[in-house]
Amino acid sequence: ASNLVFLVDVSGSMMSPNKLPLVKDALRLLVDQLRPQDRVSLVVYAGSAGLVLDATPGDRKNEILEAIGRLEAGGSTAGGAGIRLAYDVARRNFARGGNNRVVLATDGDFNVGASSDAEMFRLIEEKRREGTFLTVLGFGMGNLKDSRLEGLADRGNGNYAYIDDREEARKTLVSEFGGTLFTIAKDVKLQVEFNPARVAAYRLIGYENRALRNEEFDDDRRDAGDMGAGHSVTALYEIVPVGARMDVEARTPSLRYQRTEPAPRASSGDELAFVKLRYKLPSSETSRLFAQAVVDPGAGAPRSDDFRFSSAVAGFGMLLRDSRFKGAATVDGMLELARGSLGEDREGYRRDFVALVERYRRIARRERVEPETGEVADR
Repeated sequence: ASNLVFLVDVSGSMMSPNKLPLVKDALRLLVDQLRPQDRVSLVVYAGSAGLVLDATPGDRKNEILEAIGRLEAGGSTAGGAGIRLAYDVARRNFARGGNNRVVLATDGDFNVGASSDAEMFRLIEEKRREGTFLTVLGFGMGNLKDSRLEGLADRGNGNYAYIDDREEARKTLVSEFGGTLFTIAKDVKLQVEFNPARVAAYRLIGYENRALRNEEFDDDRRDAGDMGAGHSVTALYEIVPVGARMDVEARTPSLRYQRTEPAPRASSGDELAFVKLRYKLPSSETSRLFAQAVVDPGAGAPRSDDFRFSSAVAGFGMLLRDSRFKGAATVDGMLELARGSLGEDREGYRRDFVALVERYRRIARRERVEPETGEVADR
């Protein structure tokens, strides 16, 4: 059973069509997923915070939809008062053994009022320990600060999603409903150790804001990522096999006492890496550990559609950032790789990515060359 408190920003900055009107559409889609045992509350904040709808069973959909329909934007932002009220409502209707969660919908213009950011972060972390998690949904452009909203969700053992149209709202709150609102594993950590007999150098692609020190992997006090039902995470590494030419310098620490050469058993085996995974159950503060050796499948082994499509997404990301590690990657090459690895694509997300890259390519070409003069455009 879910105890959900929608916390909606109705300040003046939320008036545009891709903000509060889209929030209302998104919440209506979410209401369709509710069951009789679920409870929904609706809290708003602008110049002050207020309770629009107290805990209402999920089968009384008309009452919930009417409350959503009454939302209007106007006034300044007082996010701190709103989040405190939302947590108070969540505590009052706490579902023991259930899913207790505040769902914040905002454009990112999230002022905390008289309190400080640090005080709000402490509140979110305190409520997390009491069993009420936080999901954050970002809307619109201009005020939006992804890193700040993601940081709020991280502290609340929840997740952050950016919603820019109705289809993205459907993806987040209908198709991926379980992953968005039901945490099944918290403080999930991944540690990969490569076999130096097989791998000369390696680099994790992305996740710069998720990196931990080695010793933090075994420290259960260290907060980490959270995963929802049906949620998957892909971590891609670029590796240089032993004996291959490297076009970048691999920095290896100089160690006085520790071994840098591989152990004899690893040298003779076909292990590429050793993967360790830690996670906690939502109600536990003690982690569980899984470990698995990764064996070299051989040069001729087929690569899955998932692997090849993930590589296309990562490659496109490096091109967007003009990464010094992009190598010979091109937009056309990533587009070809993505088109060739669509797979079943039941929800159409991969085709959406292909369309996104195609739009980017058209825009990039228009900005590089003026069609009439052939001169580089200054836009």
